[in-house]
Amino acid sequence: MEKTYNSKECEQRIYKNWVEKGYFHEEPDKSREPFCIVIPPPNITGQLHMGHALDNTMQDILIRFKRMQGFCTLWLPGTDHASIATEVKILEQLAKEGITKDDLTREEFLDKAWEWYKLYGGRIVEQLKRLGSSCDWQRERFTMDEGCSKAVREVFVKLYDKGLIYQGDRIINWCPDCRTALSDAEVEYEEKASHLWHLEYPLTDGSGYIVVATTRPETMLGDTAVAVNPEDDRYKGMVGKTVMLPLMDREIPIIADSYVEMEFGTGAVKITPAHDPNDYLMAERHDIATINIMNEDGTLNSNAGKYAKLPAAEARRKIVEDLKAIDKLVKTEDYTHKVGTCYRCSTTVEPLISKQWFVNMQPLAEPAIKAVEDSDVEFVPERFSKIYFNWMNNIKDWCISRQLWWGHRIPVWYCNDCGHIMVKKDDPSTCDKCSSKNIRQDEDVLDTWFSSALWPFSTLGWPEDTAELEYFYPTNVLVTGYDIIFFWVARMIFSGLEHMGEKPFSHVLIHGLVRDAQGRKMSKSLGNGIDPIDVIEEFGADALRFSVTSNSAPGNDMRFNESKIEAARNFANKIWNAARFVHMNIDGQKPEKINIAETDAADKWILSQLNGVIKEATRNLETFELGLALQKVYDFIWSEFCDWYIELSKAKLYEGTESQKKNTTAVLYHVLIESLKLLHPFMPFVTEEIYQNLEGSDQSIMIDKWPLYDDKMDFEEAAKMELVKDIIHKIRNIRAQMDVPANRRTTIYISPKEGVDLTDSTDYIRRLASGEKVELLQKDSEDSSMVSIVSDAGNIYLPLNELIDFEKEKARVQGEIELTKSEIARAEGMLKNEKFVAKAPENVVQKERDNLANNREKLTQLESSLEKLEN
Repeated sequence: MEKTYNSKECEQRIYKNWVEKGYFHEEPDKSREPFCIVIPPPNITGQLHMGHALDNTMQDILIRFKRMQGFCTLWLPGTDHASIATEVKILEQLAKEGITKDDLTREEFLDKAWEWYKLYGGRIVEQLKRLGSSCDWQRERFTMDEGCSKAVREVFVKLYDKGLIYQGDRIINWCPDCRTALSDAEVEYEEKASHLWHLEYPLTDGSGYIVVATTRPETMLGDTAVAVNPEDDRYKGMVGKTVMLPLMDREIPIIADSYVEMEFGTGAVKITPAHDPNDYLMAERHDIATINIMNEDGTLNSNAGKYAKLPAAEARRKIVEDLKAIDKLVKTEDYTHKVGTCYRCSTTVEPLISKQWFVNMQPLAEPAIKAVEDSDVEFVPERFSKIYFNWMNNIKDWCISRQLWWGHRIPVWYCNDCGHIMVKKDDPSTCDKCSSKNIRQDEDVLDTWFSSALWPFSTLGWPEDTAELEYFYPTNVLVTGYDIIFFWVARMIFSGLEHMGEKPFSHVLIHGLVRDAQGRKMSKSLGNGIDPIDVIEEFGADALRFSVTSNSAPGNDMRFNESKIEAARNFANKIWNAARFVHMNIDGQKPEKINIAETDAADKWILSQLNGVIKEATRNLETFELGLALQKVYDFIWSEFCDWYIELSKAKLYEGTESQKKNTTAVLYHVLIESLKLLHPFMPFVTEEIYQNLEGSDQSIMIDKWPLYDDKMDFEEAAKMELVKDIIHKIRNIRAQMDVPANRRTTIYISPKEGVDLTDSTDYIRRLASGEKVELLQKDSEDSSMVSIVSDAGNIYLPLNELIDFEKEKARVQGEIELTKSEIARAEGMLKNEKFVAKAPENVVQKERDNLANNREKLTQLESSLEKLEN
């Protein structure tokens, strides 16, 4: 084996071998239990970020674990066409070429789009491979491939025929920048500082006026009523009267509706049905007209009179000025409220009445709610089911049409001659009703999430009855972030139940966000983003995988910092060095099986510890506690195996009989191989490289068997080694406190507690505690020149005069005391200097304060050490 592990040299070679050997691909095998994960398909516009690194590492850990357990596994990969995001990217690319969307026909634009997809669409897939993702790339899917597109049409037609898809004029969320409708899930709400304007609307009978409060004065141009609460005594005499709408001179009624909050503003609100979803519902209840004043680009239309063609923000300023000029602006208050923005471009969303396609959600939501209530689908952690229930219990009809060109075009055709509407799985050539060829397809495309909702079964071949669909559906677990529970998870659940008659997966494993070391969300604006590919280039994929998994817990955000990557690299080096030690001692020959009869307490201890970590890590993985499983494997390998057993083994390897050497190498080899298997799902590359070096073959560790807990490997003798470890640990600590040089040895005297037999462990204590020899006493020592140490095994005595030159040590400590006092005096002088404290940078002053505190603590410790030496 090489002296050091070189991730750059190993990783791509190893991954290429895995792919070529077909380890990621399995055919349905009814003699084995299936385990399937469908990847949350990343957008084709995307590049690997830390969220992807966490999400896909978690999936790969689970799939590698189950593969080694003997399941017939499938991790199905693919990408999402991402309608809005991709169209924006394509338009940006075209703009660089001096081309706008208006310059192209739909077909020309789509040609450009597919060219863009071929160039950039697979970029994130290649990055996922760098991460070590063991996806079945032979089954890679795309939401706009032929099979997925067929599934989309099948579902649309099926839902339409059941009356669950309909077209209608409804108030929807409109993005003026993307120029498309958005579903409620695609609107993100941000706290924004604004104003609350109080406007005076005069009563037409001349008896007075009513004051309304609004956050959007520009929409007053589309007001068709004023509403008050029927219980509000202030306005009971006004209900049924009319007011004159300022600036527009339009007479509108005053109505009473219990939706109005008496405490908000003046208790009277303007009603603009075309531009507010709540006003729209109120208008329907009271049969009030709607007036749309907004164009699709966010400017005002001809219904806005002299304000037509102005952008909404500019119209707002001008309207406020004009209201002030005619004394209709009563007052303006500062006001902070939540404003809906587009999840893609962050433009303020405009509520707009528009003819769109919708899915009637109530009949679909009910069985999906029940599936989670009955634990057919379980959220991990369970608390995230509350988000799901909140969304599903308050669900509105889903607006599924988008005014874009890139995506699944709505399979609806209109006859230009007779007006007949056709909804078809296959493109028609003539009208069903009048046989005219003069037909046209609906211009809109479907919401991206419409096709994503079908992902767990469309990717397995549905609507065809494929062997994969029969065997792998329902899938086992979905791994995803909490931010898309309602975007995607909910829609997959109701789609699976509706079209397959069965849940799409059993568990939804939720992870949090990857944040920076300070707990902030990673973003371009903060400049705190970390590129996973940069981490892989410098430290290797294993280090990245380790760092995003360690200390993680389901559902919780995690903090990422470089110290985690360094710890991961150090761990890989530690394992590599341990493997080199074992490799050197087996001398290229695979050891025979362990002879339990010839094992001593140290052997039985490490075998018991290994057995325990197999049991615990397996249980943690089964319950999705991946971070906890990794921590236990890490602690076992680093501490128990590397720091303790390898050191304990040297006594027998260097001084034992041939039989002892042979059995010790067998234990070393067995424990290392089993440890590599436990670690493999987390750090696949370094474990594969070591495994193949030790095995002397190119068989992969990923198809070896997962270690199994065996109660026969829990040995009572293991407890004795914990006592031996405690003795060694206590002696090392006292030597460190006394600054005893590592090469200075002395006799170690131990008076064991009753029932503690250390006769076969003295060699371990001698070697690891730097002893000349170990003597076991029948009773406690009364020699006052000895330092006494209490341990779990009994009392330990060390002759200090053999370890320390007292006069020399006292002189050294006294010298350190004088230097420390001098440093304390200097720092105190600096901090008493008012000019220094006032003018020096805060970090410099703080550094002096910290140094003073540290040196005062150091002085206390030194004076205590001197007192001990003098006594």
